[in-house]
Amino acid sequence: MSHKRIPKRKAAIAAGGVVALGAAAILLPHANASQDGASGQAAAPKTLKASDASDLASQLEDLLGEAFAGSYYDANQKQLVVNVVSGDNNNVIVQAKKTGAKIREVDNSLDELAAGAQTLKAKATIPGTAWAVDPRTNKILVTADSTVTGGKWDQLESTVQTLGSGMATIKKSAGTFKTFLSGGDAIFAGGARCSAGFNVTAGDGTPAFLTAGHCGVAAEQWSDAQGGQPIATVDQATFPGAGDFALVKYDDPATVAPSEVDVGEQTVQISQAADAEVGLQVFRMGSTTGLADGQVLGLDATVNYPEGTVTGLIQTNVCAEPGDSGGSLFTQDGLAIGLTSGGSGDCTVGGETFFQPVTTALEAVGATLGAGDAAGGGQEAGAGDEAGAGAGDEAGAGEEAGAGEEVGGQEVGGEEAGGQDVGGQDVGGEDAGAGAEDGSSGLTETH
Repeated sequence: MSHKRIPKRKAAIAAGGVVALGAAAILLPHANASQDGASGQAAAPKTLKASDASDLASQLEDLLGEAFAGSYYDANQKQLVVNVVSGDNNNVIVQAKKTGAKIREVDNSLDELAAGAQTLKAKATIPGTAWAVDPRTNKILVTADSTVTGGKWDQLESTVQTLGSGMATIKKSAGTFKTFLSGGDAIFAGGARCSAGFNVTAGDGTPAFLTAGHCGVAAEQWSDAQGGQPIATVDQATFPGAGDFALVKYDDPATVAPSEVDVGEQTVQISQAADAEVGLQVFRMGSTTGLADGQVLGLDATVNYPEGTVTGLIQTNVCAEPGDSGGSLFTQDGLAIGLTSGGSGDCTVGGETFFQPVTTALEAVGATLGAGDAAGGGQEAGAGDEAGAGAGDEAGAGEEAGAGEEVGGQEVGGEEAGGQDVGGQDVGGEDAGAGAEDGSSGLTETH
C-alpha cells in the first residue's frame, strides 16, 4: 500500500470506472395497477441484477410491513424471492406479485425469528457459536465451531431444540471462529498485520480508510510496510459489540485515496456502498489468500468470538485465512459491501466468514466512501471526482489501471481470469495473488 499522491491522469481513470447502481430502474407499480394493464393478474417474476433485486427488496419491505419475512436473490434464476406471512390478507400477496418478485408464503415472521435469536443470546452465548436468519429456509441457522463440545454443545443443542424444529437448525463447523486481521492492502503495527478495506473521507474532510475494528483496537498507528514509519492513526474503533469496524485517518492530509480494490497488479473500480442481499455473489480480496468469491448466506449475524460477541454481521461461504481481516468485500458491479471480520476454516476446505457491512460502518463513523463524493448509502460518485477504496494504494502498485491488463497470471479488465466476472471485468475463479508477499493486497494476522 502506498500513500503517495496519484497523478491527475490516473485520478481520471479511477473516476471513469465508476459504475452507477441501477436503482431507479426498479419502481413499484401503483396499488391498483395491474402488471399487464388489463387482467389484474400477477406478472411472471422479473429477471433482475443482484443490485436491482436488493433495491426492490427494500421497497417490498416497506410495502408489505409485518407481512414481509425476509428475501434472497436466486442467482441461477436471477430473481428476487420474497417471503411473506400472509395471514388473512391475501391482497398483500397479490400486490407483492405485481412488482415482479417471486413471492413465497412462509410460516415464521421476522418478529418470531428475532425472538428466537434473543433466546439464543440469553441462553447460548458461547464462544465459537454464531447465528443468523436464513431466508431460504425461513429459519435461524446456528453454527458451532470445533471448540464447542461436551457441556457447551449440549447447552447449545438443547436451546435450539426449545425453539422447535420449524424455527432453527444447527450445524458443526470443522474450523474455529477467529478474527482475521487484514484487508485489501496490507498494513502493519508491531506484531500485527491487517489490511485496509475501502478508502473514505472522514467527517472533517480528511482522507482515511475503513478496516476491521479488531485491527483498530490492536494498535493505534499503522504502516504500509513491515517495520516502516506509521502513515495512519486510528480515529474510531468498534470491537467487540455492535460491529467490527475502524476508521483510520492518513497522517498526511494531502493523501489521495483512489476508489478501487487492489487485486494484485490490477484494480477493480468501486462506485458506491450497498447493502448485502442473501444469495448475492461477492468477492473478497486478502493479502494472505488473494481473491476469493462466494455467496451471502445470512444478514444481521451474531458471532461469539473468544474476544466477545459481535452483532450485525454478514455471513458468507467465502473462504478466508489469518491475514485476511479488514479486507474488501465487493460485487461485480463495483459495489462496496463489507469488511472482513473473521470466521472458520480456510481456502482449502472452505468454511464460514463474517463481514462488517460497509453501509453501517460509514454511518457509525460519519464518513463517506471515496474522496467525499460518494456517500455510503447508495449515492453515486460524482463524475470526474475520485472515490476511494483499496487502502490508499496507487492502482496496480504504482502502475495505471488500464483495461485488459494481466493480474498475477490472470486477466482483469474484460479479459478472462478463471471465468468469473468482477466489475464488468473477468477476475478468476482461482485466487488472484494467493501467497502474495507482505505489502501486496490482502488481509493480515496478529502474532
